[in-house]
Amino acid sequence: MHDLTRPDGTLPQDLHVSRRTAAGLFFAGYALAAVSAEASPITTPADGLLIEEVLIPNGVTGQGGPGPLPAYVARPNKAGRHPAVIVVNEIFGVHDYIKDICRRLAGLGYVAVAPQFFYRSGVNLPALTDRQQIMAVVSQASPDQVDGDVRAASVWLKGRPFANPARIGITGFCWGGQVVWRAAMVDPDIRAGVAWYGQLKDVVDRAGELKAPVLGLYAGKDQGIPLSDVERMRAALKAVGRKGSDIRVYPGASHGFHADYRASYDQAAATDGWSRMLAHFRAHGVG
Repeated sequence: MHDLTRPDGTLPQDLHVSRRTAAGLFFAGYALAAVSAEASPITTPADGLLIEEVLIPNGVTGQGGPGPLPAYVARPNKAGRHPAVIVVNEIFGVHDYIKDICRRLAGLGYVAVAPQFFYRSGVNLPALTDRQQIMAVVSQASPDQVDGDVRAASVWLKGRPFANPARIGITGFCWGGQVVWRAAMVDPDIRAGVAWYGQLKDVVDRAGELKAPVLGLYAGKDQGIPLSDVERMRAALKAVGRKGSDIRVYPGASHGFHADYRASYDQAAATDGWSRMLAHFRAHGVG
């Protein structure tokens, strides 16, 4: 975690780091722009797990650029090849909530990998409190660039002696939810995906491109994703015959209902969604 760089507090420009230290962009704490003082986040211990910060080759050399893709990895501390899940963050980057998701999955026998998709900016996103500044960074990550990073992560997993190359899934939250839909369209190594309240307007017309089944988990009271978009995607999946894909809506929940560090957390919806995610992975060869 970065220390305060000024007596009156850290400013965004103070949070830019050198490309050489990109792998250290793992914030110690929860995203400052969203954490609720009243929240009681789930904390999963690392007992029996191996935790690593790695650099994943993604075709970027680092000569005048950001270098390879940093990622947080949690995996079982035992021999064998384990199923793997790529974990895609919200707009806030990789912070304690995303790392805890990785540890929860690792405790269930998965290799969980959370890439730092916004590392090219050199900004420690979870430390920012201004959403406009956050979105300015997020907007720099193009769909093609992000899809390429997902592909780099799946290729990296296939080459690890501890990961089963035939059992790779992906899950993502908010911004990461849409990444899941796209990954299931373009990454041939993804066996199944689970999208938590990811935007649909840019992917609904591409439902026919899905190569892997996706479970979408959505909120009935989401102010940013209208139920009309959810119904359009549900109809599109049916029209193209994607029987393995499905959508579940939680009528009383709001956007971010799984994020236990936020005021939007809905324990019942989060628990049910987690169970459905695991069942979806098992049903489609990721488990």
